[in-house]
Amino acid sequence: MSLTIMASIAFALVTVLVIVMIMVRPSLAAGAGGKTLALVSLAVLPAVATTFGMNAHLEASKSTEFCLSCHAMAPYGESLKLDDLAHVPAAHFQNSRVPRDHACYSCHTTYTLYGDAAAKWKGLRHLYVNYIGTIPEKIELYEPFKNRECLHCHGGARTFEENEFHIEYRRELATNETSCLECHDLAHEVEKLGELERWNPDGE
Repeated sequence: MSLTIMASIAFALVTVLVIVMIMVRPSLAAGAGGKTLALVSLAVLPAVATTFGMNAHLEASKSTEFCLSCHAMAPYGESLKLDDLAHVPAAHFQNSRVPRDHACYSCHTTYTLYGDAAAKWKGLRHLYVNYIGTIPEKIELYEPFKNRECLHCHGGARTFEENEFHIEYRRELATNETSCLECHDLAHEVEKLGELERWNPDGE
């Protein structure tokens, strides 16, 4: 358990304890010091506990395990194991070009909870759809995948910078006029998972 989560739990427990004390002995909140104690227990400590808790859960939501915990995302997790390195996510995952425990977040750094306020609202919509609503048959990004997600790792890399196509289209790639996916067009391919072989590192 992380220190952030432990701190959040500690603040929550202290908050409950102080509130129970005030309920059992209301006279504790009678004087100026008591009113300060009541303010701290009813407003300050809950706010601190909420802040710690939200931070801990936001960090946890960056994990691959969290992303794939939704049933609708399971096929995308399977696509990371495709035995064909022409598939971009599989190649990155299997060759540790991205941290495997943060594989989804590494390439979708601005998606839903990690983006701006509008993206966060979309993230809340995802929660609603996953638990209450109807999950669409085909899941699509809200907007085209931006080259920024590729360039924040590949930009500056020798294999990228010395590639003739990348040199010729450097400006267009930087401004998204030309998408990385025009050439690297095999992404998750979830519709074809039944036809494709899986990578088995254990050889079983």
